Amino acid sequence: MSWLRALKETARSGLVIERRRLEPLIAIRGAAGLALVIGVSLALFGPVVAASSAFGAFQAAIATFQRSWRPRPVLALVSGASLAVSTFLGYVTGSRLPLFMLLLVLWTFIAGLAWAAGPTGGIIAASNVAIMLVTITLPTSVAQAALHAMMIAFGGVVQAALIVLFPVRRWGAQRDALADALAAEADYARRLRHDPVAHFDPVPLMEARDAAAVTPRQARRRPAELRGSRGVAERIRPVLASLADPAMGVPAEGPERDRVRELLAAAGSLLDAAARAIRHGDPVRLPERAVAALKTPDTGALLTGPPLRAADRLAALLSDVIEAAEGDGTKEERADAEETADAITAGRGRPSTGRHRRPTLLRLVPVVLKSMRGELHQGSPILRHAIRISVVAAVGYLLGSLLPYGHGYWAPMTAVMVMRPEFSQTYSRAVARFGGTIVGVFLATALVQTAHPGVELSAAFAVVCALLMYLLMRTGYWVGQACVAAYVVFLLGMAGDDWSQTVLERVVLTLAGGLLAMISYAVYPAWETPRLRNRLGDWLKAGGRYAASVIDQYADPADRGHDDVRSALLGTRATRVAWQEAVANAQHEPVRHRGLSRAAADDTQHALSQLGRVAMLLEAHLPEGGAAPVPEAGPLAEALRRATERGAKAVRERRVPDWGPVREALKGWDEAERQRGGGPDPVVRNGAGLLLEALEEFSRGLDSGSRLGASDDD
Repeated sequence: MSWLRALKETARSGLVIERRRLEPLIAIRGAAGLALVIGVSLALFGPVVAASSAFGAFQAAIATFQRSWRPRPVLALVSGASLAVSTFLGYVTGSRLPLFMLLLVLWTFIAGLAWAAGPTGGIIAASNVAIMLVTITLPTSVAQAALHAMMIAFGGVVQAALIVLFPVRRWGAQRDALADALAAEADYARRLRHDPVAHFDPVPLMEARDAAAVTPRQARRRPAELRGSRGVAERIRPVLASLADPAMGVPAEGPERDRVRELLAAAGSLLDAAARAIRHGDPVRLPERAVAALKTPDTGALLTGPPLRAADRLAALLSDVIEAAEGDGTKEERADAEETADAITAGRGRPSTGRHRRPTLLRLVPVVLKSMRGELHQGSPILRHAIRISVVAAVGYLLGSLLPYGHGYWAPMTAVMVMRPEFSQTYSRAVARFGGTIVGVFLATALVQTAHPGVELSAAFAVVCALLMYLLMRTGYWVGQACVAAYVVFLLGMAGDDWSQTVLERVVLTLAGGLLAMISYAVYPAWETPRLRNRLGDWLKAGGRYAASVIDQYADPADRGHDDVRSALLGTRATRVAWQEAVANAQHEPVRHRGLSRAAADDTQHALSQLGRVAMLLEAHLPEGGAAPVPEAGPLAEALRRATERGAKAVRERRVPDWGPVREALKGWDEAERQRGGGPDPVVRNGAGLLLEALEEFSRGLDSGSRLGASDDD
C-alpha cells in the first residue's frame, strides 16, 4: 500500500462515528463525581486547586471506562494516585528544565512500556503523562503542589467511592463477556446446520476466559451463574463441530443429517436463552420445542458411533449451561431448571470446573515488571513505541516552549495521547484528535467570548463537557476529543489561566503535536508486515502442539490427563489472534509484503484453520480413562510436534516446510493396522489423515504465494 493510500485509509477510519450502546447511568455517575470534587475544592481552596482536583476526578472516571476485568474502584484509585505522584514530581522539577526533561523522558518511556501489560495500562499511563503536562502549570509553590497532588488523589477516591455506593450493573462486563461467548456458540450452531465446516471466531471465548479470572475476594462475591458456565461453553464448541462434520460419520443428506440439524437448532435456541438470562440476571426461559428435540429418544435410533456420542455429550453440556444460568433464580426456578436438565441427560454426571485465578493488585506488580523487562530487546514493537513516545514528548515540550503562543503543553499532550504501538491507530487517532480539537476548542472559545462565564458557570460547562465525553466516548475518538478539548478550555478558564489563548494558537499547537507523532512513526517505525512470517510460524508451532497433544491422548488414555490439551489450545488461540491482528495492521501499512504475499497469507491461514478444526474434532471424542489405547498414536504425536517445530523455523527462514516424518508415521500406522486386521476406532486414524492434508495444503499455499510474491518484487 502506498503512503498516500495509507494516509487516506487511516484518516477515514479516525473520523468514523459508530452506533454503540450508550451507558447514561455510568456517565452521569462519573460526571456527578467530577461535580462533587469541583464543588468541594472551590469551597475549600479556590478555583486553581479545583482545576487540579477536577483533572484527577476526570481521569479517574475515564480509567473506569477502559476495557478491564478488574474492579472499577481499583482503576479509579490507581489512576488518581499515579496522576497525583506525576503532578507533584513534575512541579518539583519543573523549574529546572534539564531535570524536568529527564523526568518527562523517563516517565513517558515507562508509560510506553506499560503497553506490555495490556492496552488498559498503556492508555492510563499515557493519559497521566499528558494531563501532568497541564496540571504542573497550576501550583505556585512546593506546598501548593503537594496540596494539588492530594486533591488529585482525592478525585480518584471520590470516583471509586461513588462506584461502590452507587453500582451500575454489578459484574456487568463479566456478564456481557460470558453472554457474548454463549451467543457466539448459538450462532455457530445455527450456521453449522447449513455449512458443516463453518468457521468459528474464538475471540468471544478468549474474552470470556479473561473475564472469568477472579481474585480471592472476587471469588466470594461472584454471582452463581458466572461460575462454571465458561468452562462448559468451551467444551460445547468441539462437540458442535463434531456433530455437524461429515467426516465424523453423518451423511451430507438423509434422516441422520436432518436429525443433526434439529439438534443444532435446539442447541442454538438453548444457548441463546442462557445468554439472555446471564446478561440480564433473569431466570432462564427455555424454548419448549428445543427441550423436546433434545429429550426425544429418536436420536439413539438414527445416530450411531461418533455422532451419537457427540449428541449425548452435547445434551449433557447444555444441561450444565442451563443449571448455571439459573444461579440467581428462586429455589423453585432452579428446581425446574435442574428437572429439565435431568430429563435431558438422564442423570449423567457433570465435570467440575476449577477457578481461573487473577493476581491481586500488589501481586500484579512483579508480573507487570517482568512483562516490561521482556520487551527490552531489539525488534520489540513496545520498546520502539516507548522510545518514540518519550522522544516526541520531549521534542513537543521544547517546541511548545519555543513558540510564542504560551501554554505549549498542547503539543506534547496531543502527541502522547494519540501515539500507539501500531501505525494505523497512531495515524487515525492523530487525524481524529486534530479534528476533534478544532471542533471542541472552536465551540468552547465561541461560548466563552459570547457568555463571558464566571468561575461557577465555567465549572458547570466543564462538567457538561465531561458528561458528554463519558457518554459518547465509544462512538468515535474524534467525538470524545472534541469534548475533552472543550473541557480543558473551560477548566483552565475557571482557574483564570487560559482565556488569552486564541483558537488558532491551540489548533496550531495541536497540529504540531499530531504531526510530531506521525513523523516519529515514519522515521522510527515498528511495521507488522516484516514480522508476518514470525507470526505465522508461531501459529504453526502452536497448532502442531495442540494437534499432537490431542493425538497423544489416544496413545494411552489411562495415564494421561487433559491439562496439556487445554494449555495447547489456549496457546493456539493466542497465536492465531496475534496473527490475525498482525495481518489487519499490515493491510494499512505503506510497506511491501517482503516475502509473504496476500495470497500466501490467505492460503496458509486457511490451512492452519483446518489443522485446528480437525484437532478440535478429535478433541470432541477423546477416549475415557478405560478406553483401549492406540499405540500408533504416540509416534504420530511426536512426529507432529517435531515436524511443526521445524516447519515454524523454516517459515521464519523463508523456506517451505516438509512433512516427511508425519507421512512416515502414518504409513507405519497403516501397516500396523493391516497386520492386526483393523483398528479400534477409525475416527482418530481418519482425523490423523486430515491433519496431514492440512499441513500439505499449508506448504503448497506458502510455496505458491512466495513465488508470486518474489515475482511481484522483481
